[in-house]
Amino acid sequence: MDAWKKAVVCGAIGSATVLFIKKRYPAGVLATGVGLAMLASEYPEKFEDVRRSLPDYFERGMRVMEMAAQAGKRITEAAGRSAVESWEEIGS
Repeated sequence: MDAWKKAVVCGAIGSATVLFIKKRYPAGVLATGVGLAMLASEYPEKFEDVRRSLPDYFERGMRVMEMAAQAGKRITEAAGRSAVESWEEIGS
């Protein structure tokens, strides 16, 4: 990679970091996009591999989220039952 491309990528990542810290999210996303575009132009085959594997990562992420939701539901149900039982014991 040429030195000027490295400078653009590093500058884009650095400026995006500063923008995200300052809560200027749209500008941070734009700066991140510039850095990623420079990397994609330099390494198109690697980005193609990432693009092909994204559906698998998304599917795995959705499975994890479903499992977390089910666990949260079970915890809520268990907590609700024990709270009701405790309230009945106090009231009786």
